[in-house]
Amino acid sequence: QVQLVESGGGLVQAGDSLRPSCAASGRTFSNYGMGWFRQAPGKEREFVAAISESGGATSYADSMKGRFTISRDNAKNTMSLQMSSLNPEDTAVYSCAVCLTAALSTSPRDYNYWGQGTQVTVSS
Repeated sequence: QVQLVESGGGLVQAGDSLRPSCAASGRTFSNYGMGWFRQAPGKEREFVAAISESGGATSYADSMKGRFTISRDNAKNTMSLQMSSLNPEDTAVYSCAVCLTAALSTSPRDYNYWGQGTQVTVSS
């Protein structure tokens, strides 16, 4: 079992930055890949970014490349998503997830454990 708790969401203005984090407990943190997904009202869950077990490899959705940076600290069992140049289209609930099998998967079906999510709202 893995427990995930997100924090660091909030209300910001267009152009601002935000850095939500995900704290994990349960299994050995460095043994699994992780990812961030987001879901806006009325829309399907959308892949944001993924990171490998060691943090040495990352993957991003095209619309996030250059604006978002995923990172992890295996010593602290935490993962973060640095988001910059935010715009209202980035408004969503952002959730972290654990993938025990497929490395850097973009499909939510490959992820085994999920956090509750943290709300990010970007005003224009």
